[in-house]
Amino acid sequence: VGSLAWSRGTQAGGRGEGSAARGGVCRGGAEEALEWCKCLLAGGGGYDEFCAAVRAYDPAALCGLVWTANFVAYRCRTCGISPCMSLCAECFHQGDHTGHDFNMFRSQAGGACDCGDSNVMRESGFCKRHQIKSSSNIPCVPKDLLMMSEFVLPRFIFCLIQYLREGYNEPAADGPSEKDLNKVLQLLEPQISFLEDLTKMGGAMRSVLTQVLTNQQNYKDLTSGLGENACVKKSHEKYLIALKSSGLTYPEDKLVYGVQEPSAGTSSLAVQGFVGATGTLGQVDSSDEDDQDGSQGLGKRKRVKLSSGTKDQSIMDVLKHKSFLEELLFWTIKYEFPQKMVTFLLNMLPDQEYKVAFTKTFVQHYAFIMKTLKKSHESDTMSNRIVHISVQLFSNEELARQVTEECQLLDIMVTVLLYMMESCLIKSELQDEENSLHVVVNCGEALLKNNTYWPLVSDFINILSHQSVAKRFLEDHGLLVTWMNFVSFFQGMNLNKRELNEHVEFESQTYYAAFAAELEACAQPMWGLLSHCKVRETQEYTRNVVRYCLEALQDWFDAINFVDEPAPNQVTFHLPLHRYYAMFLSKAVKCQELDLDSVLPDQEMLMKLMIHPLQIQASLAEIHSNMWVRNGLQIKGQAMTYVQSHFCNSMIDPDIYLLQVCASRLDPDYFISSVFERFKVVDLLTMASQHQNTVLDAEHERSMLEGALTFLVILLSLRLHLGMSDDEILRAEMVAQLCMNDRTHKNPNPKSGIIPGSYSFESVLSAVADFKAPVFEPGGSMQQGMYTPKAEVWNQEFDPVMVILRTVYRRDVQSAMDRYTAFLKQSGKFPGNPWPPYKKRTSLHPSYKGLMRLLHCKTLHIVLFTLLYKILMDHQNLSEHVLCMVLYLIELGLENSAEEESDEEASVGGPERCHDSWFPGSNLVSNMRHFINYVRVRVPETAPEVKRDSPASTSSDNLGSFQNSGTAQVFSLVAERRKKFQEIINRSNSEANQVVRPKTSSKWSAPGSAPQLTTAILEIKESILSLLIKLHHKLSGKQNSYYPPWLDDIEILIQPEIPKYSHGDGITAVERILLKAASQSRMNKRIIEEICRKVTPPVPPKKVTAAEKKTLDKEERRQKARERQQKLLAEFASRQKSFMETAMDVDSPENDIPMEITTAEPQVSEAVYDCVICGQSGPSSEDRPTGLVVLLQASSVLGQCRDNVEPKKLPVTEEEQIYPWDTCAAVHDVRLSLLQRYFKDSSCLLAVSIGWEGGVYVQTCGHTLHIDCHKSYMESLRNDQVLQGFSVDKGEFTCPLCRQFANSVLPCYPGSNVENNPWQRPSNKSIQDLIKEVEELQGRPGAFPVSISSETNLSKEMESVMKDIKNTTQKKYRDYSKTPGSPDNDFLFMYSVARTNLELELIHRGGNLCSGGASTAGKRSCLNQLFHVLALHMRLYSIDSEYNPWRKLTQLEEMNPQLGYEEQQPEVPILYHDVTSLLLIQILMMPQPLRKDHFTCIVKVLFTLLYTQALAELSVKCSEEDRSAWKHTGALKKSTCDAEKSYEVLLSFVISELSKGKLYHEEGTQECAMVNPIAWSPESMEKYLQDFCLPFLRITSLLQHHLFGEDLPSCQEEEEFSVLASCLGLLPTFYQTEHPFISASCLDWPVPAFDIITQWCFEIKSFTERHAEQGKALLIQESKWKLPHLLQLPENYNTIFQYYHRKTCSVCTKVPKDPAVCLVCGTFVCLKGLCCKQQSYCECVLHSQNCGAGTGIFLLINASVIIIIRGHRFCLWGSVYLDAHGEEDRDLRRGKPLYICKERYKVLEQQWISHTFDHINKRWGPHYNGL
Repeated sequence: VGSLAWSRGTQAGGRGEGSAARGGVCRGGAEEALEWCKCLLAGGGGYDEFCAAVRAYDPAALCGLVWTANFVAYRCRTCGISPCMSLCAECFHQGDHTGHDFNMFRSQAGGACDCGDSNVMRESGFCKRHQIKSSSNIPCVPKDLLMMSEFVLPRFIFCLIQYLREGYNEPAADGPSEKDLNKVLQLLEPQISFLEDLTKMGGAMRSVLTQVLTNQQNYKDLTSGLGENACVKKSHEKYLIALKSSGLTYPEDKLVYGVQEPSAGTSSLAVQGFVGATGTLGQVDSSDEDDQDGSQGLGKRKRVKLSSGTKDQSIMDVLKHKSFLEELLFWTIKYEFPQKMVTFLLNMLPDQEYKVAFTKTFVQHYAFIMKTLKKSHESDTMSNRIVHISVQLFSNEELARQVTEECQLLDIMVTVLLYMMESCLIKSELQDEENSLHVVVNCGEALLKNNTYWPLVSDFINILSHQSVAKRFLEDHGLLVTWMNFVSFFQGMNLNKRELNEHVEFESQTYYAAFAAELEACAQPMWGLLSHCKVRETQEYTRNVVRYCLEALQDWFDAINFVDEPAPNQVTFHLPLHRYYAMFLSKAVKCQELDLDSVLPDQEMLMKLMIHPLQIQASLAEIHSNMWVRNGLQIKGQAMTYVQSHFCNSMIDPDIYLLQVCASRLDPDYFISSVFERFKVVDLLTMASQHQNTVLDAEHERSMLEGALTFLVILLSLRLHLGMSDDEILRAEMVAQLCMNDRTHKNPNPKSGIIPGSYSFESVLSAVADFKAPVFEPGGSMQQGMYTPKAEVWNQEFDPVMVILRTVYRRDVQSAMDRYTAFLKQSGKFPGNPWPPYKKRTSLHPSYKGLMRLLHCKTLHIVLFTLLYKILMDHQNLSEHVLCMVLYLIELGLENSAEEESDEEASVGGPERCHDSWFPGSNLVSNMRHFINYVRVRVPETAPEVKRDSPASTSSDNLGSFQNSGTAQVFSLVAERRKKFQEIINRSNSEANQVVRPKTSSKWSAPGSAPQLTTAILEIKESILSLLIKLHHKLSGKQNSYYPPWLDDIEILIQPEIPKYSHGDGITAVERILLKAASQSRMNKRIIEEICRKVTPPVPPKKVTAAEKKTLDKEERRQKARERQQKLLAEFASRQKSFMETAMDVDSPENDIPMEITTAEPQVSEAVYDCVICGQSGPSSEDRPTGLVVLLQASSVLGQCRDNVEPKKLPVTEEEQIYPWDTCAAVHDVRLSLLQRYFKDSSCLLAVSIGWEGGVYVQTCGHTLHIDCHKSYMESLRNDQVLQGFSVDKGEFTCPLCRQFANSVLPCYPGSNVENNPWQRPSNKSIQDLIKEVEELQGRPGAFPVSISSETNLSKEMESVMKDIKNTTQKKYRDYSKTPGSPDNDFLFMYSVARTNLELELIHRGGNLCSGGASTAGKRSCLNQLFHVLALHMRLYSIDSEYNPWRKLTQLEEMNPQLGYEEQQPEVPILYHDVTSLLLIQILMMPQPLRKDHFTCIVKVLFTLLYTQALAELSVKCSEEDRSAWKHTGALKKSTCDAEKSYEVLLSFVISELSKGKLYHEEGTQECAMVNPIAWSPESMEKYLQDFCLPFLRITSLLQHHLFGEDLPSCQEEEEFSVLASCLGLLPTFYQTEHPFISASCLDWPVPAFDIITQWCFEIKSFTERHAEQGKALLIQESKWKLPHLLQLPENYNTIFQYYHRKTCSVCTKVPKDPAVCLVCGTFVCLKGLCCKQQSYCECVLHSQNCGAGTGIFLLINASVIIIIRGHRFCLWGSVYLDAHGEEDRDLRRGKPLYICKERYKVLEQQWISHTFDHINKRWGPHYNGL
């Protein structure tokens, strides 16, 4: 054992030193060495048997399966105790989770299965394998089994460690080159894998490994480096060097202080130090040579500069790793967490002893991990690996508690986080730039930008979720101080300064980093802590947090030199300290019954606290008013993020709550005036009609005033933290979201705190919303299942305030109002444009009653009075929104008025006795009726008030009342506020005075250029009540419109909550307020009545009335214009809609306009076309041909038909397979190749049709254009630089009229209209004459009205379109001939195009013609034009008249029995020909336009052949006995008169003729299996013959319909044959249908039947003599194809997912990253996989060409979405799997169970069959063959 060794570098060392020797062998020996180790472990036996033996002793109670990123795992919230709980798929499916709240997820960082671990999950969720096995029934491990392992493994691991030491070279300045480290790791791969395999042997082996890894003695003996062995010494030195260089040193600090303060450094050693010490730490030095000034004791605030002399020896001892495990982890970190090592270390976790040891080791190295992470180039990967480990350790509460107690886990974490952030601090520029001492993190640093801190923060959040750990944190004052210190680094980060001159050059995107950092590093730990402060007993914790939070805030105010005024034009959205304080206050009041005042600071601190949150609210208004527009879009982004759903809980809500707390405790007048000052609208609040605003441009005034009032409304009416219960909050949030828009289930609730799926979530959702199932629009656009608010929610719960608070975009508020309006109209509650409704609020918690004083303070009343007056007088910059908010505030005041005042008191304080300049008291109810007579205002000299003023003041009576009421001053809000603030400041400290005054005076002085202000006195004589009544008149546009309702019905005052007033516009709001005012006080009621009695003259002087009239007129005109515009738009929209329907719809027969081509006016003989480009109409001519806009596409849909109605199922297990042998394409392929084997090639190519796969389908939108117009249109598209979804170079374009996708133009053949064709008149020539005519016409080459010799424009176009058609499909789908490029090939291709289009149209009609002409497919068909083009080209190839099938069909030849043998390859016997192909060949060979009687003649002749084929096939399929019976019965009737029209006679004749050959002889046993056991009755035989002939009749009828424009009759399915036969003229017209219909009666033999049948059968006879098998096979033609279908998918998506996401690709045998499966044929492919690329085509594109001739439909397994590939473009189609709420789950992000949506799948299939992907799906993009 001693000389056990494997390759270590290239050193060759001797093996002589006994057990101490550690030489290396050459590289090749590594495998041998491993084998030898295995052999040693097994003690000489077989290694596999040894493994099995050890496994027998495995007490597998835990699963512990470790997985890496991208693995698919499950999480069940019902069973989980820890939120991080996860299960592997196997354990999940083996446990019972029905009805649980679970989801499937893709692992981000890796994880491990928790099944069996009762610390993390409930035992009820364990799977069958891990339901606790008691260890008693597992026998004890025999000593000798693992003896060798205990001896070998320490050496093995030591070897590994030596290798790691050896391989690690201290990196150069730029960090270790990744390559070197990876090389070492690659070499070690087999060894680490070996260890990993050992861990999988189960518990017995794991405990041996644990012993080895944690045994300190072993470690000491092996690694001390004291022995004589040079190798060991050397490696020990390397180890020491590595340790030395791992001291955590930081680059010099970026801060420029007075003194250069060192940044703190710590190291793994430091951490070990305070693991060892008892928590009190001396200064620990960092162990690096070049940075000796380094670190600090925990919990102390000031950093200490260490003299470099104190290099403490003890560090060397502390540093010693004491076990293999510790050193292994050290190297794992050094090598940046190689995946294999991580997996090995995690695989050991099921061993309890190991788990504890490993967790302690991990904590001991925590600081070292942080340092390595910061330096790493691959920090993302490394972060994931760290979390992979730590989440396994820290999710377990028991373990976390133990480590917290024994290893100071919390201290370590907080300190490490603090140090980490200290490396990227910069000086804060908030407030006082020069003297600020505050430092904040720099959001531009990589550390924040790349979220490098997240592993550490997520660990911290994880351990705080354990109550025992969180309690320790909240009790430890030192920790709280450090933590607040950490949080303050984020206070005020990412400061924005408003750009006033030019637009900022570079828009920084750092705000992402800032918001993420505050959310993750500050808010989430805060929520974690808050979750443990739920009961009274936890009061102490809250007091601690609040105390240190306030201290930190005080320090912050001092550091930024803050006095009372925030610096102008600055805003930061990040105030985590404020938010900590606010949230803990809220918790204290809500859950812990703490007295609020006991945790509030003094008034001065409250004043400071409110400034910054208020600044943010004002800035939001500024940003929305476009005042920050020069800062770029990112500032808007910040304003949105601040209120966005994931952040609002932790940002805007705490801010508003903190302001509410401040408002409830501060002087209300001071608070209100601060608000208006912050919003910069103080100057606007004057009675004067003109004013000057020194701080705001006029254009921003209106929106800032709206902002200020809206903010006040939110502040006063929001109850989120002021007394609402959690369920009420959830309900309010949900209602707000649903009112903005219908929501899918995943997002009716934006707040991050509440997870959809929790119990209350579902119950509240069902209480407020109705589910709308997903619907389909005819255009094919997909909808998801949506929730929409119930009617009573709109009626009672719609809360505009909440909506405004929660909207990210202003348009959402509008959307909510529009929906509200629609609801009121629909339910008949209110017809006009309503105002936002007023909603009653939840009652306030007693602690916050003070908030309502804001509504009852004079400052607010003055503002409301002034604004009402200004609105009435039509001053500028006021809007309906302002009025709405003013009324809302008045109503809030009335709702929350103090106790009802008694009447006596009211009469004493009458208006006369008022001493105050404005209002007598502070109660709104009494102030409302107070009349204000005169007001003194400061106005610019230019204002109209100045001139009007002088006469008033001289008149005596006026003056009298002047002195009396003491003129109201214009209320300078600012002055008032200054006074208040001064008082408070003076109370607290005297020196602050000096600072305040100069600063403010400079700020508010008006710029010199402004006109002088003078004082003027206005006569007002109004009260709030009188203003409201006049407002009512103004709004209703009628004099005296207000009539007090209680005069009619006194009851109304007692119960003022009347539904009549709850919804409506401004008039309703005014009425509601007056009613409330009257019901609250009798005085008010009396005064309202008085005011109404006086017939009120209009308030303003004459001039103003004119202006008012003007504005009213203007409004009216605007309104009318608006209505007109609406009407026009509506009309336009409906027009567009009807056009879209006709243009786009695939299946709506009702609303289709027939195509212009078939204008059925009898007098016109030429067809007239409209060009959609130039708009001219006219016939198509040779020089200027017109064409149809067409889309040519290759299609393999036909090839997918099968003879089975049931679609195939998508395979979801290894057993299921799909075999493509029974598809139409496969059958036709086999047939053609069989014919080609035995017959002459050229004749084979006329005997069948191709195009089942890769056939060209031509479709049109029905619009026509001149071909020259089209060319110039294409030219303009080519020059158009706009990125189109199509490629102009490939000839693609969109129809200029209906925008349908197209890629070619099909020329319209000049000539007569189809309807009134002279050729159509029936002639009464005999069939023999017609047959001759047909033959002559076919023989005449190029007998065409257009002489081909002269190249006309038309013929050129015809040629070019033919080229297009050829190029549409791939060569392999055109060339079937053995001699490449033979003309027969082209011939075959051309008539097959016609066949493809006819067959596809048949499929679009549902596979039969029972529905007659009622199909859109027919109306938009271009078959007529297509036939002309094909016929023109077909006639260029003349068939040898020698071999024209027509001859064989219509003439008897002399039989020459010798003929068959002489030719090497005979021609195809006529009975093997495909009759439909013959039909197309015959018709396309005729000169166009074709005569109707010739057409009928051809059909009649072909029908005889078809019928004979049917009989022959029947004869082959039946048994020997049947044959002889039929032969006999038929022979008897042969002499009857209509023997030629009796199937029995004909059948017996066919049988007798065919039996001359060897066709029936091969009756072996294997044949019997094929024989139908059914007895043939005459009925079943008749049905069989009809079914055989029907496909031909259908295609022929369609052809006749297109060529001659005849309507298709509609019929029942059972009579389809007879109806089509008579329609085609096969049935004699006098035919009566009494007796059952017999198909044979359609026969019309051109020559004696028996002779021609003999001739046909003879050809077969000569063939079957040699090849009886094949001869029989060829007689059987499969003609009864059913409609094509996509594969049938399983009900539950999981079935597909579980099978395919782990399935290996058959080409590259790897598990693809993006697996996909073809829904047409079930092939499994790698999407975008480079592994399966062939000639630059990725596999999906390649497959789409092979399977669908360029159309592929793939289901992306990992995303549940369907992707369509069409040629060179692709699009995401959507998903056919929806969850229980009717929603898609793209990328399986939510991982909820998904179920098939049959309707969607039907739509998909329909689009596939009708080839309309291009038209219906809009978002196409090029795929560059990369899919």
